[in-house]
Amino acid sequence: MGKDNKTIYVCQACGQTSAKWLGRCPGCGEWHTLEKEPNNTLVIQGRSHLGMNRSAPIPLLEVSAELDDARIVIGISEMDRVLGGGLVPGSLVLLAGEPGIGKSTLLLQLLCRLASNQKQKKVLYVSGEESLAQIRMRSERLGNIPENLWVACESELDRIIEIMEEQDHSILAIDSIQTLFCSGILSAPGSMAQVRETTARLMQLAKSKVVSTILVGHVTKEGAIAGPRALEHLVDTVLYFEGDRSHTFRLLRTVKNRYGPTHEIGVFEMTESGLEQVPNPSEVFLAQRPKALPGSVIVPCMEGTRPILVEIQALVSPSHLAIPRRTSTGIDGNRLALLIAVAERHLGMVLFDRDIFINVIGGLKISEPASELAVIMAIVSSLRDVPINMDTAVFGEVGLTGEVRSVGRTELRINEAARLGLKRCIVPQSGSYRIKFSDSMKILAVKRIDDAIAALT
Repeated sequence: MGKDNKTIYVCQACGQTSAKWLGRCPGCGEWHTLEKEPNNTLVIQGRSHLGMNRSAPIPLLEVSAELDDARIVIGISEMDRVLGGGLVPGSLVLLAGEPGIGKSTLLLQLLCRLASNQKQKKVLYVSGEESLAQIRMRSERLGNIPENLWVACESELDRIIEIMEEQDHSILAIDSIQTLFCSGILSAPGSMAQVRETTARLMQLAKSKVVSTILVGHVTKEGAIAGPRALEHLVDTVLYFEGDRSHTFRLLRTVKNRYGPTHEIGVFEMTESGLEQVPNPSEVFLAQRPKALPGSVIVPCMEGTRPILVEIQALVSPSHLAIPRRTSTGIDGNRLALLIAVAERHLGMVLFDRDIFINVIGGLKISEPASELAVIMAIVSSLRDVPINMDTAVFGEVGLTGEVRSVGRTELRINEAARLGLKRCIVPQSGSYRIKFSDSMKILAVKRIDDAIAALT
């Protein structure tokens, strides 16, 4: 057998190649990511006719900036907010999420709205996972089917490109990128080589023909997008569709956007007729809050440009284990361990023999430090069996020395709390003198965590 027919091992995370299998990739350090592929896997063909028109360089001042005016407004306000005002013609958008979370449902609703609202714009939905009959059955549950929505069941990229050349489609959707394959590449669909090459060619197609393209991608059990990291770098926008399948709420989160803001979210609710927008998520997350129970506290969080009031619950109970449990849902476990250490050191609390459980209601994940003071107050409330006033909101970053530090968008957080009827807000003292708020809201500015605990009731 010739040397060219030998197999190699390719890392599915970074693309590092090796002549033999290794447990750990020498390039990125990930474990068990090297998979066997033919040595002549990367046989690239058919790219030249998709290349963008060659042009000479011109001064930047002469470039027309008409991006916002050219956006395609979808008509779903939560989706338009996440994208920064709508789809940009010629952009490549990646919609990622866990299997069964509702990506295909969201995509089909989006395409139906685009095909209905945009006159003379044809939308092509290509599915490599469902038959035409399955797509029709799902679309009938979602509502009326527009005339300009075209569907195809195809996995070969060359055939999809032929369809786009034969027909004048303005918007293309692929479900999913892991099912596509290029005939010039010998590896299986979903492999590192196939995902990277199909995405690169779709990117060239989107730019050369000014076609807005939406790709659906799966995520791994660790929560990362399946396939090489180069996939995220190739696309213009990366959206994560996430949520707990035991809850009806879904969050659409932006992690990359070349044409708009990042870290913006849209809130949806899964119903029998599809995904419904949630225009006021604060009321939804607080709808079933218990009255005057220990361990429950309200924190105003900033998700993009939108303030959202969420409930954080804590349960502190005696532990019968050698190593007490520290479990958190919606908050990073390392941050929880840090806050417990700060509470023990500066509040004189004994927590080494207690099990501590933290939960963010509604399946929301909080990453900003503004929730740290609320977590500590929830722990103390549960430990002392003293409820926090129902009309109180709490936010602030906690330092290792026990000080409460200021956070951004203070006025927006307080105004959102006042809008929902809360009467008191515990905030960091630093910068509190600049806060403008309504007369109905009482502001309690604290400098250290013991000051906040003193106002527990």
